[in-house]
Amino acid sequence: MKQLIECVPNISEGRDEAKIKQVTDVIETVEGVMLLDVDPGKATNRTVITFVGEPEQTIKAAFLVIKKANEVIDMSKHSGEHPRFGATDVCPLIPIANISMEETTTYAHKLGERVGKELGIPGYFYENAAKEDKRKNLANCRSGEYEGLSQKLGNPEWKPDFGPAKFTNAVKGSGCTAISARDFLVAYNVNLNTTSTRRANAIAFDIREGGRVKREGGAVTGKIVKDENGEPVKIPGKLKAVKGIGWYIDEYGIAQISYNLTNISITSMHVAFDETCKSAIERGLRVTGSELIGLVPLKAMLDAGDYFLQKQERSLGISDEEKIKIAVKSLGLDDLKPFNPKERIIEYLLEDRSSNKLIDMDLVAFADETASESPAPGGGSIAAYCGVMGVSLGTMVANLSSHKRGWDDRWDEFSEWAVKGQAYKNELLRLVDEDTNAFNKIMDAFGLPKATDEEKAERKQAIQDATKYAIQIPFRVMETAYNSMEVMKAMAEFGNPNSVTDAGVGALCARTAVLGAFMNVKINAGDLEDKDFVSDILAKGNDIQEKTMALETEIRAVIESKI
Repeated sequence: MKQLIECVPNISEGRDEAKIKQVTDVIETVEGVMLLDVDPGKATNRTVITFVGEPEQTIKAAFLVIKKANEVIDMSKHSGEHPRFGATDVCPLIPIANISMEETTTYAHKLGERVGKELGIPGYFYENAAKEDKRKNLANCRSGEYEGLSQKLGNPEWKPDFGPAKFTNAVKGSGCTAISARDFLVAYNVNLNTTSTRRANAIAFDIREGGRVKREGGAVTGKIVKDENGEPVKIPGKLKAVKGIGWYIDEYGIAQISYNLTNISITSMHVAFDETCKSAIERGLRVTGSELIGLVPLKAMLDAGDYFLQKQERSLGISDEEKIKIAVKSLGLDDLKPFNPKERIIEYLLEDRSSNKLIDMDLVAFADETASESPAPGGGSIAAYCGVMGVSLGTMVANLSSHKRGWDDRWDEFSEWAVKGQAYKNELLRLVDEDTNAFNKIMDAFGLPKATDEEKAERKQAIQDATKYAIQIPFRVMETAYNSMEVMKAMAEFGNPNSVTDAGVGALCARTAVLGAFMNVKINAGDLEDKDFVSDILAKGNDIQEKTMALETEIRAVIESKI
């Protein structure tokens, strides 16, 4: 499987669109690399760039970014709110798919060595790429920022990991670059109803893992308390895996708390948001919304949606789209500017937009394609879609029941059923297209060359493999549609009585899905030479069909007793 690395360079230019474009244009010259996001900030004078690709191509693009940023940005003339010390200030590599952190670290070192050797830019490896403990923390590497870089480079303890250890005229323009291999980081800002950076910082110190320095008497102006080694004693903040600082954003006319959530499995966006709200209220302030910088994993948004739905005692068994809407509104991600999930969620950006999925069609287009002279989509895909509609009805009844007046104490019971229904629905939706893909695999196999004995053998095996797959997919439809009937049965028995017939129609659709899919299993089984496999799957299919028909009869009896 393809290895993927994400790269998120931060360049010290957020105002000059022409310069930013010059930098991002070089990314698109590298084949196999996809530019995902460009997020400039005028006040910070900083742009966060996100792209993804296979490792070698990604570090090639990263090198070109660093090279071009050095050409168009002069750090001796730079100013901005964000801490910085280089034209390309940081360049982290993040393992995305089928690659370990150790492998990603190797690529980070390879990139840094090339930057130092070919571009003459000094830099440090941080986080997982760090070669000594004190350099793991980016703040340590960047301490003193650009203004203190001349002195830092001359300090033997801070000799760069790559590039020159002298503040030459060239380095005066380029500054320093920090390169890392790290876990996915979410850059997340929370907006306040104040212009006070001091108040914003106070909240940041409340929340961030590093907390604040302890002072005598607890007073802001008190003497710093030190330990036996002479180091300042820290009062930890509320949340782990969180870095934060307060600042004023002239562009918006408000103060923000800028967070780096370094491990969202430990501290999520919604937890950071809620804890910030609590601290703000304690300090006489109010959170007005938040801002996402760069991209976010889909799971982070769905988890936020679930979190706020639970607080409202609402069903979690709704679509991803609806959960994302809840998350956006609850976090106030559209407070400062519109939030487009298709542009900010990494999985959506990585989707193959060139593929023509049946499930992306509207109802009319799907019907027209089915009715055309094309053999696909055929009965298998339609059987799967019958299953989709069936369990969707069952899920609807669960959601209506969860929100029914007078049933508030049962919202979580029906929410669990709705969540189950959504899972069945999503699997059946996948199988709608997969059944057509299975048919296409058979056609592709028949189209293979057969001029030689070797080609004939390969073609025959490919046909057999494709045929087996074309049996397994409708069988999976059978299993999923039958299992989904548990939702319709529960809703017929215990759900909102006003929607009992909806559960019944759902059961009928599921029955059709099972019987229809079994027809496809049987017709494809006739062409498979593996008779043991055929015998086994037909026996299992007959069992599922019988159970389905019995369960449908049971559900219908329940419904007839109530109407």
